[in-house]
Amino acid sequence: IFLGTGSSILSALQDLFWLSKSKVEKQLQIISVLQWVLTFLIMGIACTLILMYILCTDCWAIAALYLAWLVFDWNTPKKGGRRSQWVRNWAIWRYFRDYFPIRLVKTHNLLTTRNYIFGYHPHGIMGLGAFCNFSTEATGVSQKFPGIRPYLATLAGNFRMPILRDYLMSGGICPVNRDSIDYILSKNGTGNAIIIVVGGAAESLNCTPGKNSVTLKNRKGFVKLALRHGADLVPVYSFGENEVYKQVIFEEGSWGRWVQKKFQKHIGFAPCIFHGRGLFSSNTWGLLPYPKPITTVVGEPITIPKIDNPSQKEVDFYHSIYVDSLIKLFDKYKSKFGLPEAEVLEVN
Repeated sequence: IFLGTGSSILSALQDLFWLSKSKVEKQLQIISVLQWVLTFLIMGIACTLILMYILCTDCWAIAALYLAWLVFDWNTPKKGGRRSQWVRNWAIWRYFRDYFPIRLVKTHNLLTTRNYIFGYHPHGIMGLGAFCNFSTEATGVSQKFPGIRPYLATLAGNFRMPILRDYLMSGGICPVNRDSIDYILSKNGTGNAIIIVVGGAAESLNCTPGKNSVTLKNRKGFVKLALRHGADLVPVYSFGENEVYKQVIFEEGSWGRWVQKKFQKHIGFAPCIFHGRGLFSSNTWGLLPYPKPITTVVGEPITIPKIDNPSQKEVDFYHSIYVDSLIKLFDKYKSKFGLPEAEVLEVN
């Protein structure tokens, strides 16, 4: 009897222990995602204001030293940045990955003797899959593609923000401008992969759960860059990227869409009215994304010749090949990752 009672108590304690561990892991996942969302939304502005405040205090010398360093280091983001394997391997990114969860699927090998431009689709609200897969080691990008250095390209304006710029560079993030991309693809050897979220801010305005559409028809600059450097194009599609936030979609011609397009044109990003779940409950609204699976599939590389001054006809030709490859990638894997066989990728 006593043995039976003891066993029952031990079993109950073990159940309690595992329950507690599960709860702790869930909280760590929430914290890891929350810190990234806040980084995405406010870190740049917050660090700028804090630096300005410190300049007006007795600790002004610290801010002055950082500003002097900033001037000296200003062009580093354009020259491949300053990645840190330590930062990319932080345990926090594994909790970030497991919150959704996020997976990276490899379909073909990549040669280290070539350079690559990955076209990432769709943008989503924050590009969560792009960040987790290519700016951290949480999903094992370096193991899946040995010898390949991924560089996630984002708005150049982020690299004018103190502290934020250094944080972004530590993950291997670079400005999405010609100077930065030219440097990586021509002066940094081979085995480089620049990840460009092709649809950009325009695509983010249309992302909503249940919709699979990409802004691509008139996005040809990345193809021209690939031709100029002889960098192979790789289509990448992230199933679930549009599922993690709900957004108010303004119709074309409405005042809301007009405001969004003005911001996009003059500042580089489009303000979206969106929401996820609350911090303490999934039944309330908040800034945390919904924990929906995101599966990023890296497709087959398209061999691109090096043409110093490609004609529009050549750009159009390789762009059409890229679009076809992306659609084939989507069609091949859609049913495997929860979409009906009849689902069609909308290319705008």
